[in-house]
Amino acid sequence: MSPRAPASLSRSQARRVTLAAQGFTDPAHTPPTMRTLSRTVGRTGLLQVDSVNVLVRAHQMPLYSRMGPYDRSLLDRAASGRERRRLVEYWAHVQAFMPVGLWPAFAHRRVAYRARRGKWARIAEGDPVEHRLLAELGDRGPSTARELEHLATAGARTTEHWGWNWSEARRVLDYLYAAGEVAIAGRTSSFEVRYGLPEDVLPRAVLETPTPPVADQHLTLVRRAARSHGVATLRCLADYHRMLVEQVRPAVETLVESGELVPVRVEGWDRPAYLHADARRPRRVAARALLSPFDPVVWERERTERLFGFRYRIEIYTPAHRRLHGYYVLPFLLGEELVARVDLKADRPTGRLLVQGAFAEPGAPADTEAQLAAELRRMAGWLDLDDVVVAANGDLAPGLALEVARV
Repeated sequence: MSPRAPASLSRSQARRVTLAAQGFTDPAHTPPTMRTLSRTVGRTGLLQVDSVNVLVRAHQMPLYSRMGPYDRSLLDRAASGRERRRLVEYWAHVQAFMPVGLWPAFAHRRVAYRARRGKWARIAEGDPVEHRLLAELGDRGPSTARELEHLATAGARTTEHWGWNWSEARRVLDYLYAAGEVAIAGRTSSFEVRYGLPEDVLPRAVLETPTPPVADQHLTLVRRAARSHGVATLRCLADYHRMLVEQVRPAVETLVESGELVPVRVEGWDRPAYLHADARRPRRVAARALLSPFDPVVWERERTERLFGFRYRIEIYTPAHRRLHGYYVLPFLLGEELVARVDLKADRPTGRLLVQGAFAEPGAPADTEAQLAAELRRMAGWLDLDDVVVAANGDLAPGLALEVARV
């Protein structure tokens, strides 16, 4: 970047910086390859994991939004094996795939969870189940909690925590995972976690990397977040890896002093912002993409509203009669704007992509329906669905249904 960094950015400029940092200006690869995937994860930094599968798994969608239709086995390969492994799951934002090279930067988080004896359920010090599970994983290799339930003193599942139905083995394994005593080797076809000892999951070079000082760990994560954001406030940078602002501030000061971050003002933002020195500032962004509710572009709702004027809330856990837009609603990115939102469901038994609601944003361009229809057809093909069906719900639905019929 030119040393003559701007003292301020318009909201449009900040949007374009953000979208470029997130990979929406990268040239397409046809077909996408492992190199494409690595480049894309290099932009996003993380792929959030969520169990909801009404459309497609959450971690698979941001790759599609940036790469277009890709072979989903690429992601399986990137997150499997040991020495060839590129991605591993950890509490890097929430549960997320991250590059294996970030493992040392989360040592402080593993230490904290070890001290707390867990993230969710607290495991008593000296719990004998802990030692039996570690020994069994050493003997048999990566396994699911279900396969290890016989090692627990009380194998029955409970509903102690809302939304969970965890066995004792699962609770202890969750502690061991948060503390870094086990890692996630992969998942079964039904999305069950397969736990393994770190030496069976992570590349040797990663495990042998000396643990950096905590301040250096924070610096690595803030540097990574700053690259993925392009331009960000302290709060934005803290949210990316779910850090405290107090942890982020010293790292930002260091990066400003070195010139890696440049203080700027952004139109409409009431907090200081920081532009990454290498951030691209394109004059135009020609994106067309549906974004997962868990996409890094939209997961910090205040940032989304300030950048795009787009108020967005996930309504999965909202009672049906109180939802404004639907159960699994995806923003539609066209150019540099979020111009619409659609409630989508993959009806796999019938081979249909169901558009259960379609809503335009104020000022949506005249070609929104046509562009969205083309994107829905493309997504249906990627998901091996034969048709797109638009329900009569939302102001965009009538025109969208006509355009879908034409594509």
